[in-house]
Amino acid sequence: MKKGLLIFLLTVFIGLFAAFSQVANPSNWSFTQKSLGNDEYELTFRASIQPGWHIYSMYTPAGGPMATTLTLEEAGKGIELVGKATENEPQKKHDAVFGVDVLSFEHEYVITQRIKVIDPAVGVVKGTLEYQVCREGQCVMFEEAFDIKVKENVTESGAVPAGEASQDDSLWLFFWLAFVAGLAAVVMPCVFPMIPMTVSFFMHGDSNKAKAKAKAMFFSFSIIAIYTALGLIISMFLGADFINWLSTNWVPNVFFFVIFMIFAASFFGAFEIVLPSWLVNKSDAQADKGGYIGAFFMAFTLVLVSFSCTAPIVGTVLVEAARGSVLRPIVGMLGFSVAVALPFGFFAFFPSKLSNLPKSGGWLNSVKVVLGFIEVALGFKFLMVADQTYHWGLLDREVYIAIWIAIFSLQGLYLMGKLKFANDSELTHIGVPRLAFIIATFAFVVYLIPGMFGAPLKALAGYFPPQETIDFDINRIVRENVKQVAKSGGVVNGIAPVANEACEAPKYADFLHLAHGLDGYFDYEQALKCAQAQNKPLFIDFTGHGCVNCREMEQTVWADPRVADMLRNDYVIVALYVDDKTTLPEEEWYVSEYDGKKKKTLGKKNADFQIKKFDSNAQPNYILLDSRGGNDENLQQHVLAPARGHDLDKDAFVAFLKKGLEEYKKRGNK
Repeated sequence: MKKGLLIFLLTVFIGLFAAFSQVANPSNWSFTQKSLGNDEYELTFRASIQPGWHIYSMYTPAGGPMATTLTLEEAGKGIELVGKATENEPQKKHDAVFGVDVLSFEHEYVITQRIKVIDPAVGVVKGTLEYQVCREGQCVMFEEAFDIKVKENVTESGAVPAGEASQDDSLWLFFWLAFVAGLAAVVMPCVFPMIPMTVSFFMHGDSNKAKAKAKAMFFSFSIIAIYTALGLIISMFLGADFINWLSTNWVPNVFFFVIFMIFAASFFGAFEIVLPSWLVNKSDAQADKGGYIGAFFMAFTLVLVSFSCTAPIVGTVLVEAARGSVLRPIVGMLGFSVAVALPFGFFAFFPSKLSNLPKSGGWLNSVKVVLGFIEVALGFKFLMVADQTYHWGLLDREVYIAIWIAIFSLQGLYLMGKLKFANDSELTHIGVPRLAFIIATFAFVVYLIPGMFGAPLKALAGYFPPQETIDFDINRIVRENVKQVAKSGGVVNGIAPVANEACEAPKYADFLHLAHGLDGYFDYEQALKCAQAQNKPLFIDFTGHGCVNCREMEQTVWADPRVADMLRNDYVIVALYVDDKTTLPEEEWYVSEYDGKKKKTLGKKNADFQIKKFDSNAQPNYILLDSRGGNDENLQQHVLAPARGHDLDKDAFVAFLKKGLEEYKKRGNK
């Protein structure tokens, strides 16, 4: 039976391979619905993803790889959306190529969207899913159409609700970040002096040392329970839909920016964030009762009394937590509270170590002020998100970097004693630890300065606006000047003037650009006409705005002078973006022979061209084409070298281009 099943599966696989050639989909989607009553339904879109592949989230940040797009045809007509679509827990990783934190899914991807049917005539919900499936060295785009019957419950038994997929390492990372924030709270002026006082209270308040240690441990666990309960309450009240809104809407991002500025002002000594005195007094009275109940209320009193110092740090953790999954507030507060409670439990067991603690003093306020500078810097990230999303143009890259340079320069001057705040004590000398922080701060400032003139600053890419927003980019200015010299008749660094009137100004050049200042086209017909006029082969680059591997190749391989020189002088380049959303003029719309769907956008036209002519939909995909046969129906017979992609290094890419040139000349001599 197993042998028969294997033969059947192989037969199916071979049949599919023959039908679709190289256009294979590593994901398999199912579409189901569940009735919620009152004409409301929960639509579930579930993808099973082959090992080694991943799909990017619907909420991938702007400037990152191609996000998944869900379109419902009847939205706003026969149905209305109830809240935003939710997803299972994504993997979050920083992508150095795009300079942002990207969200992706492996093995399984689940999207859930609630709808309300407002037209009784609607019995089927139709729509499409556009997404990109990637693995190392390859990305492929797909469009999945679906028809989901409503008013019938056709859900699959045992379906996993959205949001219940396994957690990834990002929660652990956030736990440790919150833990570090908790350690910062420990050295606040409102918390640090409480350590010896509290431990001494337990150790001297009970003749039974074992019982005293037990109460001290209960006190520590009570701190953890109180803070974690706060995270639990926030998770229960927010929910996934509200968290998605927090991450994408300008209103919460601007609000968080203002909150961070208030926290920073509090750290600088402008005011203290305090709770009502009656609440603190009431808790303190309960702590006097003794026993384990007294230990709990003593922990509660510590939380309340230290609120003026810890509130900005707790608020920072919760704001960051609210921008992720529902579990993040709980995990964040757990990590924070463990760090706060740790010294109390440690010194309760080893009271002799208390003598090793540094004495309280002005250094505690210095810690607060330094954290205030960091709060200001991080707060601008929220304003940047709103600015980039809604194109306000307030925080271009150089403006943002200039703000950070100013912030950390002031921090360095403060550490040197050149700036003083309200609660600072006199700085008589600079110790070695303080000197180390001064050196680190000014080294960081020096690192930031080249970013004002176009340096990528890859280590901080996720915190800065995209490179394209910078106005004064030295690299770009040099390239443009070199081009002007070349066009005037000179030859600069191998850039020669293009003296052929048959080459038109490229379409779409107002918003599409080639890497490293290379000239080329974004329309196949235009590029072919130019290549034929110049008697050059055509270099076709099937690419995408959201293609990570495409950007990687451009940054690492195309930047090689040998590659750039050959592309510039020996080929006519055409970059065909398969994910561009630009709507074509209506007279250019057509129905594809491949899938029978109407193609209305530039990206879909290019993707259809790639599949139909070259039996592939992977990006990047590099085709070297003999332009003399570029008008033929069968283009594959005019390919000069086997198509290649992300697998090429610099030397291999040079060899690839040379082979295409040799083949082009050989065919021309026949």
